Amino acid sequence: MSRHIQGKKILITGASSGIGKSIAELAAQKGADLYLLARREEALQELSASLQAKYGIHCSWYTADVSDTSVLQGVLDRILADSGGIDILVNNAGFGVFRSFEEATLEEMENMFAVNVFGLVACTKGMLPSMQKKGSGHIINIASQAGKIATPKSSLYAATKHAVLGFTNSLRMEVKDAGIYVTAVNPGPIKTEFFDHADKSGQYVKNIERYMLLPQEVAQKVVNAMLTPKREINLPGWMSAGSVAYQLFPGLFERLAGRAFSKK
Repeated sequence: MSRHIQGKKILITGASSGIGKSIAELAAQKGADLYLLARREEALQELSASLQAKYGIHCSWYTADVSDTSVLQGVLDRILADSGGIDILVNNAGFGVFRSFEEATLEEMENMFAVNVFGLVACTKGMLPSMQKKGSGHIINIASQAGKIATPKSSLYAATKHAVLGFTNSLRMEVKDAGIYVTAVNPGPIKTEFFDHADKSGQYVKNIERYMLLPQEVAQKVVNAMLTPKREINLPGWMSAGSVAYQLFPGLFERLAGRAFSKK
């Protein structure tokens, strides 16, 4: 097994469940030292203890809501002090609410942008200077296929992920001469707790369950790409092909796929 990240220091946000937890597990297997950030103290404590016991790696955990940037900055400063500098930042924290725009509330809009966009930007802002100083690093932003293919009942969520992709693509060009890699990860629907909040009716999951990715699948791709100049990771393959078709023939694609898009 490749151990290309052995001894590297990795900060993962939203690490207590789903993709973040799976990335932490796989990175620990490869000998990385972990710095886990999420809101749920008990889950973080349990995961940290488990990973240290199983793999003998260093694993620190920190509680913070990435949407509260005033508090977050202090936590990020503590992580930098404890670690001496992060090699890889995985911006994974995020959530969605699947409602029509008419039904969605302004509070939901503000919360989604606060976590999915401003929290991600704040974590990047906190870690980037130390990476630039040492001339190396990798920033991995978990975006979504929703950032490429907007669908009904996800207008606000899709807007946040379009913002993440725009930020990621611009940042990649800004830091390309500083020895820092920037990767966007665009998965389709994944079997995680995400849908406990996004799809409370359960109807969307019921409609697309057979197509859903496992978090371990996404995590494996992410960990394998760490410290490589991978521009994007798009999963699953058929949905990635759909996003390309959408960019080339948006009107036709919307007409043909409109019914499938409306299954939320």
